[in-house]
Amino acid sequence: MNDQIRVSPIRLIDEEDNQIGVVETHEAKDRAREAGLDLVEVSPTASPPVCKIMDYGKWKYAQAKKEQKAKAHAKKSELKGMRLRPNIDAHDLKFKTDKARSFLEDGDKVQFVMLFRGRQMAHQNLARDTMNGIIELLEDVSKIEQPPKMMGRRMTMMLTPDRKKPAEKAEAPTPAPAESSDAG
Repeated sequence: MNDQIRVSPIRLIDEEDNQIGVVETHEAKDRAREAGLDLVEVSPTASPPVCKIMDYGKWKYAQAKKEQKAKAHAKKSELKGMRLRPNIDAHDLKFKTDKARSFLEDGDKVQFVMLFRGRQMAHQNLARDTMNGIIELLEDVSKIEQPPKMMGRRMTMMLTPDRKKPAEKAEAPTPAPAESSDAG
């Protein structure tokens, strides 16, 4: 007994993408064998089912290459971390936000973690103000994924790159530098 299901008739498309029409299955198999190619069912739900004569191995290889190329061009977003303290100096904070800006412009997410020790826990409001300042500094290149929130002895916040904002920024005209008025 044969385990294959015999479907007849089928709509056939040949190797040059020409529609042959509705033919019997055994006739389509004979045409494929003569061409040295495979008979592949393209649309099984159609009535009658649509089959095509093609080199299935070559088609499968081309699909794998296409997927591989798409995967290679896809940018993988990484999570970058910035550790802070509640009493961070203004210069250190600027350095950290500049680094975070470069990460965001490269398409990476940035997580800010504010670590508390001992009595610093009493000044959570100052830490929240620092986090809100960071949000304001980076609002042109980022959006908030997770607002600042306390988890034990640390406050965390997550920013993601905002794809729309850099394009808007590029369209805005840049102001010309002011000319010096040296009368001499």
